[in-house]
Amino acid sequence: RRAARKAIAMLKAPPPQSCDTFVVVGKTSTVFGKNSDRPNTEVHEVLRFAGADHNEGAMLRCQYIEIPQARHTHAVVLSRPAWLWGAEMGANECGLCAGNEAVFSRDASACDDGRKRLLGMDIVRLVLERAAT
Repeated sequence: RRAARKAIAMLKAPPPQSCDTFVVVGKTSTVFGKNSDRPNTEVHEVLRFAGADHNEGAMLRCQYIEIPQARHTHAVVLSRPAWLWGAEMGANECGLCAGNEAVFSRDASACDDGRKRLLGMDIVRLVLERAAT
């Protein structure tokens, strides 16, 4: 009963308000870890996207806007909310890892003029698909 009450209390707890990321670089390996401040009821996917070559002038649809597509994209493994184009974190075939961190402002309204832009999680995916180091 005590464990059940604790589990129910955890479900009613307010959502986390921060992300934490760490990297440990060793002599023969590297460990990358990240937690997420996403709601605990939100479905997350772990997906692999193959590297690809793209036509010159091709456009890429991100979450809210289109941008020019790179001529080549690296294979990636991404963790992301199911509804999102970008990624919370991931790694690419070159061994590059990246993760999204929340940044809070004292005046959130100063950051939102209503224009659609790339999300931080779009940038994580773009970095992993396009960068080798």
